[in-house]
Amino acid sequence: MPNYREHANLIWKVADLLRGDYKQSDYGKIILPMTVLRRLDCILAPTKNEVLEYLKKIEMLTDQAKDIALNKIAGFNFHNRSQYDFEKLIADPENIAANLRNYISGYSAGAREIIEYFNFDDHISRLDDPQTDLLFQVVKSFAEIDLKGITTMEMGYIFEELIRKFAELSNETAGEHFTPREVIKLMVNLIFTDEKDIFTKCIVKTLYDPACGTGGMLSVGEGFINEQNPDAKLQLFGQEINPESYAICKSDMLIKGQNTSNIKFGNTFTVDGLQHEKFDYMLSNPPFGVSWKKVKDTIKTEHENKGFAGRFGPGLPRINDGSLLFLLHMISKMKKDGSRIAIVFNGSPLFTGQAGSGESKIRKWIIENDMLEAIVAMPDQLFYNTGISTYIWIVTNKKSMERKGKIQLINATGAKDEELIAEGVLTENRFWQKMTRSLGNKRKFIPENGDDKGIGLIAKIYGEFKEGQFCKIYPNEFFGFHRITVDRPKKDEDGNIEYDRKGNPKPDSELRDYENIPFLRKDPDGKLVPQTIEEYFEREVLPHVPNAWIDDKKTKTGYEINFTKYFYEFKPLRSLEEIKADILKLEEETEELERKVLE
Repeated sequence: MPNYREHANLIWKVADLLRGDYKQSDYGKIILPMTVLRRLDCILAPTKNEVLEYLKKIEMLTDQAKDIALNKIAGFNFHNRSQYDFEKLIADPENIAANLRNYISGYSAGAREIIEYFNFDDHISRLDDPQTDLLFQVVKSFAEIDLKGITTMEMGYIFEELIRKFAELSNETAGEHFTPREVIKLMVNLIFTDEKDIFTKCIVKTLYDPACGTGGMLSVGEGFINEQNPDAKLQLFGQEINPESYAICKSDMLIKGQNTSNIKFGNTFTVDGLQHEKFDYMLSNPPFGVSWKKVKDTIKTEHENKGFAGRFGPGLPRINDGSLLFLLHMISKMKKDGSRIAIVFNGSPLFTGQAGSGESKIRKWIIENDMLEAIVAMPDQLFYNTGISTYIWIVTNKKSMERKGKIQLINATGAKDEELIAEGVLTENRFWQKMTRSLGNKRKFIPENGDDKGIGLIAKIYGEFKEGQFCKIYPNEFFGFHRITVDRPKKDEDGNIEYDRKGNPKPDSELRDYENIPFLRKDPDGKLVPQTIEEYFEREVLPHVPNAWIDDKKTKTGYEINFTKYFYEFKPLRSLEEIKADILKLEEETEELERKVLE
């Protein structure tokens, strides 16, 4: 997208004006709200004169009535009734601060509230210092940037690129990342697969993101539905804790004609802004590995007092990673007649926590209620601020008949392709391509076009629901296990077993061991069959330690998904003959080189 990169660079250059007067970490407090103002100004420019002319005719109406009438003239859910625009602002440099405030106050209530979340008014006076003349220079620089021809998709890229750069200057954590559009498009493709009712004429559906950031997930979801069925309407809902991201998201919704009151500000966990709402579809990329210590009192109180009547009944994860709390929150937003969720995680929610831990309890509850439909392992180095491997979970309470009781795993890391490329079998990776220029830690992208690679290939594998090189399908029970405590008798100095008052052997804590016993095992034909604790214990433990026993009171049930293990392919070691032949060949080559050197 050349327009996106060109305009992002132009805007980024304006930040150079602030050098010396502002800390680098504070650049975003000026550049982001000015970008929003310039974007709104460019969009309203074609109808600005008509709005001002019509305003003269409706002076007697109430402010609310004026807003409705002028919005209609402007062609959006907002307008600006000030006499100023960016061109007129720079025409009067002596009064730039007063005129800019007049211009901002001229926006209709919804747009004005967005600007207020940037707290931009606090900086107008500081920028207007006569010794620096910064305010006029900043406004003039933005007036020279034309954002009229930018699509909403490109504008989303511009905002995220700017926020990413400001975040890096602020040394924010790697968890504060943004979702590349191709990842969102993949998620959207997966949750809308086989959703035939979206093609119904005039159908109305809802999409929600509890950590919506600048609104990328919501925008891509809406765009997908519009492409599939222009007569359908997707109502967008979200909540965001960062004020700048919230303001950008809301401005995007405003321009698109969405109901901006559906976008809430604040911490999703402490104040659920959409408490009584349920949604058809949900997308999210919550922060990875971020502590929920600050909100632990609220969350623990809800967990203990409301149980399964609240959001966090199944359990609570460890305090240093709240990822699974987002998923539980989203599940609580499911409609009874069916909803679909796509959420991005790192590897931790797959396996962190032993049986009986909060994470394991959450996995157990989701899997035993048959809600986990699929997991897609994606390539590393996909995100701007982190290079770690990521996974898309598809969760639903309306699985198709063929998917009931099963979980599909898709390996889209491209690791196998890289091996085949090294061997000369393939010329390119089918799942990802290298970026021509890195964006932070993002060095790879998932191609968006074609059925034989990238998004198309992953969606095809998912939709076909057939086992293959990149797809495994297992019954829910496959991921469950019993964690047993194996004790052995304590012996005295003479080697005799010590007994308690009831005549039972005393356990030796130093010899205590633990075993994870899978619910299922493979029979001689390779089929998965159930196994009991007793069968496993007799087969795998007693032959090695005949005097051992199980402490049944300590047995726990757990669930984990060891993704890499399921796609591991054993590679036999090379034979001694092959190794010997290679060594002899190297010796011959070395001797030949020595002869040439000595000649």
